[in-house]
Amino acid sequence: MNRANRITTPFGATSTAAEVAAGVDLSGRCVIVTGAASGIGVETARALAETGAEVTLAVRDVEAGRRVAQDIVSKTGNEAVQVSELDLTDIASIDACVESWEGPLHVLVNNAGVMNTPEQYTAVGWELQFATNHIGHFALTTGLHDALAADGAARVVSVSSSGHGSSPVVFDDLFFDRREYDPALAYGQSKTANVLFAVELTRRWADAGVTANALMPGGIWTNLQRHWDPEELARMKARDASGAHGATSKTPEQGAATSVLLATSPKLAGIGGRYFDDCNEAEVVEEIVDGLHGVRSYALDAEAAERLWDMSLELLAATR
Repeated sequence: MNRANRITTPFGATSTAAEVAAGVDLSGRCVIVTGAASGIGVETARALAETGAEVTLAVRDVEAGRRVAQDIVSKTGNEAVQVSELDLTDIASIDACVESWEGPLHVLVNNAGVMNTPEQYTAVGWELQFATNHIGHFALTTGLHDALAADGAARVVSVSSSGHGSSPVVFDDLFFDRREYDPALAYGQSKTANVLFAVELTRRWADAGVTANALMPGGIWTNLQRHWDPEELARMKARDASGAHGATSKTPEQGAATSVLLATSPKLAGIGGRYFDDCNEAEVVEEIVDGLHGVRSYALDAEAAERLWDMSLELLAATR
């Protein structure tokens, strides 16, 4: 199932976002990065600001976003860094963010996310991880369709995870109404949805000059793991630090590299519907390799991608 034309680049697991963006000029181009107040979102926004792009940090915590924006401005000299409030679990907040946008949009990096949360549901009854990681970004992106299409060569970057390997999208029980809630499975199906979204967006919107690709950032210790069991988290960090079993983690700067590659690389012009890890297109695998590498075939399935898109539209329509 592997593509003969699998995309490879000179970059790899240890490349940083700044290295990937070096020499890229996005002056006059507009970029939105969701979840850019912490973790790899900060480094993604910073590297894109280095290219001269106008960067908007779409964040839930506006004050934290402003602190990050000030730091990026001071360190890059690019003063075109601003903050927009965005709560991906709140449709009204998403709509307000969309309505506040003016002009074309060149790059949308759907970076924000939650992981392995306790069982929680949004005000409209959606399971929190699926709502945040997929539906919220789906609503934001479709709401910005005209701005993306206006650019003529816009890119959507969908930050997924090797965690997609734990579950396909369970269409008949998206919100765990009929099965016991499992945080890892909920996370897994939301990350599979991130890949399927890139597949179907490209099929539907490529003629309008909009493409999307998905990615695994790598193993990075950030606030994303805040819902892990503390003892398990400490054990994993200790194993990683020792290098046992070949375990290696990335810095946030390295973790942001694949996102920045998909946002900027000339090799990705007009190409979408693919999944990348370590700055290269991943191979289709039967099981995720070493817990980090490869993409499951169900995450690239065209029929599932179309079904997810239609179901997402129906879910949003029911809230309006």
